[in-house]
Amino acid sequence: MALLKREPLGYEIVRQRGSHRKLRSRNGFPDIGFSFHSSATVPPGLVRKVLVGEIGLSEDEARSLL
Repeated sequence: MALLKREPLGYEIVRQRGSHRKLRSRNGFPDIGFSFHSSATVPPGLVRKVLVGEIGLSEDEARSLL
């Protein structure tokens, strides 16, 4: 979650119900939904899926954020 809040992505939570969050980027990236508990560790494959598949970053851009 902290990765999504950092620049250049700039996501912030706009709505939350339980562990489900809707995030919106201040920098024009697409809105995304996220449903993990704050204490849970997000698996690396899911991080890649979100950054590359949902947000639309290239593999190299995603790696540079990590």
